[in-house]
Amino acid sequence: MNKIQKLGCICEKPELHHTDYRTSDVGIDETNGRYAEVSILQCKLCQRIWLKYLVEFESFTKSGRWYKGIIAKKEVAGMKPENAVEYLENLDWYIYGGSYFESTGTFGQGKLNVDL
Repeated sequence: MNKIQKLGCICEKPELHHTDYRTSDVGIDETNGRYAEVSILQCKLCQRIWLKYLVEFESFTKSGRWYKGIIAKKEVAGMKPENAVEYLENLDWYIYGGSYFESTGTFGQGKLNVDL
């Protein structure tokens, strides 16, 4: 499990706001028909790099959920969309939220709830 220190930066606090980050797309995770968006976010304040996983099942109300966790700079280039869930599940902690959880963000760890 990757040990990651919390710094108290705005990027660790709800709400996730797009203007606080530089964003680049990793791709789409098609595993189990999820078509989840995987991206890299870099906090403009502390410069930490986050892996973000966003999935929503359009046929179901309140199914949107996202997870974000710190990713090492050296691991960004090799990250593939289909490996994002496993990477996040192996972190010491991540932040998750969305309409599915009725949350703007909370800390979690372990298994991600990404399938119907």
